[in-house]
Parts: sequence; structure tokens; C-alpha cells
Amino acid sequence: MAGFSYKYKSKALCLVLAFTLGSCLFSTLAKLQRFEHPSNADGSLSFLVIGDWGRRGAYNQSQVAFQMGRIGEELDINFIISTGDNFYENGLTGIDDTAFEESFTNVYTAKSLQKQWYSVLGNHDYRGDVEAQLSPVLRKIDGRWLCLRSFVLNAEIAEFFFVDTTPFVEKYFSNPEDHTYDWNGISPQKDYVADLLKDVELALRESTAKWKIVIGHHGIRSIGYHGDTQELVKKLLPILEANNVDFYMNGHDHCLEHISSTVSPIQFLTSGGGSRAWRGDFGGLNQDGVKFYYDGQGFMSVQLTQSDAKIMFYDVFGNVLHKLSVAKQAYSAM
Repeated sequence: MAGFSYKYKSKALCLVLAFTLGSCLFSTLAKLQRFEHPSNADGSLSFLVIGDWGRRGAYNQSQVAFQMGRIGEELDINFIISTGDNFYENGLTGIDDTAFEESFTNVYTAKSLQKQWYSVLGNHDYRGDVEAQLSPVLRKIDGRWLCLRSFVLNAEIAEFFFVDTTPFVEKYFSNPEDHTYDWNGISPQKDYVADLLKDVELALRESTAKWKIVIGHHGIRSIGYHGDTQELVKKLLPILEANNVDFYMNGHDHCLEHISSTVSPIQFLTSGGGSRAWRGDFGGLNQDGVKFYYDGQGFMSVQLTQSDAKIMFYDVFGNVLHKLSVAKQAYSAM
């Protein structure tokens, strides 16, 4: 497993708690924590993207994991990205919750998947003990695991900006529908979101990476059950458009999607088919730019070079459902 390091700059009153491999817990008032992951010797990079998965192998999670292992070996992937909702139905109950091993360690067993996993939180994760998922104790159980609220991953050819999107969504605060959310460290919400947006904007503006990729749980554009996340459309999307972001990748809707922005080069890619899917459950009204939608289980692969990106969507049987090729100066769907 490739090593990683980070640079962390604190502001006043920010308490830094050091933990395994130099990671730390941090206040959102601080600049985003940074990690490094080397690209291949030829400068290329490949990885898988999976979301909405943690069901102890049920709802075809194990079958999707098997195909991920096969494709991961074929592409010789560098790492895996999780777009959130890592443990159903209500996150983890604590650092000793057996769901961590039953839904993660014991499911993603293929040799090719024994790489670093970079994960964000989803809304279901916020229904449990959030600090448990962020805890360094889980890294001692399975060293592949790295989950933080928001952070930056520098992989040389590309920089990845992981954004904690759940606190953006107003209904989780105003109308939680009988669910309990762990807002420890979030309150006051408006300050948390405002500080996070500033940090993301600064990190994107300062980035000189060939490819800029933003990861969040909630979709900015989606025709799935949840549709567009209006808070992200209003607050986050303008920042992405102003800073030449290439891809926004998310989960939340239990499907696979590719939607092109009609006003910028951004490609919106949903990979939320890690386990339970919602057959025939459409909710999005905005059909502009839709290139592909699949209401079943599966995952996504990404291959990057200095000049091109090749992205493929796979179903639970490993069949390629859709692929796209993106160049820095041009775009085409195949």
C-alpha cells in the first residue's frame, strides 16, 4: 500500500490531535488536510469509485466487490474512492462496531483492492457515531481505511478535493424525518459550511494539477431519486465552475450516471451502486446534459494520463455499460 503524508496548517484555537501515520483530527476552521499518493512511473493513474455500499455483503455488495477486484487487477489500480454512505442503515455505533469488518474488511478481499481507500461521509454515516468512522482505531483494524470529513489528495497528475456535503443539506436539520444525526463538530451549521467553502475555493484556486476532481456524497446533478442537491447547486457549483474542475463524483442516488454540464467542462459522475439499488426510481426533473443513467448496482473506473481521461461504468456482472473519453481540450462520449 502506498504511503502518504500531509501538511496541516492550523489557525488560532485549533487543537491538533496527532494519530497513526501522522493523520489528525481537525477543526473545519483550519485549512484542508493534505495527503500525497504517488502516480505510476509513467505519470498515469487509475482508480475505482464506489458508493453506498456497506450492507455486510447483502444486496449484491459482495458480487459488486468481486467485479471490482477483477477490474482492479486488470487496470492495476492505485487506490479506491468511496463516495459515502459507507455503513447502513445508521453508520457505525462506535469504534468496536463489527459492521466495519463485516461490511468492509470481509467483503473487499481481492488482492487488487488491498490498496488505500479514500472515503467521505454520507448522510447515513451521519446517523451513527461520526467520530468512529474518522477514528485512527479503525486504521489499526484495517490499514486501508482513511475517512475524513474534507481533505485534499495530491496524486501528482491529479488533485482530489473531498468535500463533506451532508451539512449543506437543510432538510437534515429542519426536517430529519425521525432520524437522529450526529452534528458534533458541525454546529453552527452556517459557519461550518461557510468555512468549508472558503477552504475548498482556496485549495482549488491554488492547485496546479493537470486534473481537478471533486468528491462528495450528494449529487450536484442527478436524475435519480434525490435529484439535484439545490444547496450544492447554489453554493458549491459556482466555485467548481470558476476553478476549472474536470469531474464531480458522488454517490447518494443508488445508481450510475453521467451528466455533462451545459455551461462548463464539468462532467457529473454518480457511482452509488455499491449495494442496494432503486429500480425504476427516477426523481430528477432536470434532464439537460444527461448522457447515461442506469438504475442498478455497479461501480466506476477512471484512468488518467497527462492528456486523457478514460472512464467506464460497470454493472454487477462486470459488463461495461457506458464509457467516456475526456481530453483536456476536447470531450467525447463513446
